[in-house]
Amino acid sequence: MNSLDVRQLAYAYPDGTQALFGVDLSISRGERVALLGPNGAGKTTLVMHLNGILTPGHGTVTVAGTPVRKDTLKEVRQRVGLVFQDPDDQLFMPTVRDDVAFGPANAGVRGEDLDRVVKGALERVGMLEAIDRPPHHLSFGQRRRVAVATVLAMEPEILVLDEPSSNLDPAARRELAEILRSLDVTVLMVTHDLPYALELCERSLVLSDGVIAADGPTRELLADTELLAKHRLELPYGFAIPAV
Repeated sequence: MNSLDVRQLAYAYPDGTQALFGVDLSISRGERVALLGPNGAGKTTLVMHLNGILTPGHGTVTVAGTPVRKDTLKEVRQRVGLVFQDPDDQLFMPTVRDDVAFGPANAGVRGEDLDRVVKGALERVGMLEAIDRPPHHLSFGQRRRVAVATVLAMEPEILVLDEPSSNLDPAARRELAEILRSLDVTVLMVTHDLPYALELCERSLVLSDGVIAADGPTRELLADTELLAKHRLELPYGFAIPAV
């Protein structure tokens, strides 16, 4: 069973702006996939369909065999974990412990079970020692790792990360990459950071003008200079695709 199946997904905003024109994609369980594309390509619109924030104008979204519908939203939102670009949009409680416990507690987890879930999620991102600290006392990179832990505590089927490397210094960027590689979970990473996509995701999708314009091995897509230029994607100056 795939973690994610999207079929002929189309969506227009209330003002008439058509953002998606018939998106088809499947992601297998355990895959790490990068979603690439220029600004305005429809990436955020697509992501907001994965847990029912937006409702398709046409087509379907299925998460681990469960169709995304109004009557399945609670189940789907436990299976799709969104990590926002700004961790401060996700961290709002007095302590790290409270933030990571928030989702499971609302799902009915209590007592020792809740403590085990919280500590387990923080261990997975290397932030257990910060469990009783206020989030605003942490560095930006540490807050992003705690934001990931808040999602992992819900044991999602698929982890969706929006620009995970943005605003990170090189050490924090490397630490987050090591964490993401260690996770036994399906990952969809929305990013403009093409080297990060190459480092973490064997497969990439290029979303452009509301459709999937390319789908294949990240190395092959990033080596295709015509493809990158056509869809306004650029590697950093001097960056060369390493030889296999």
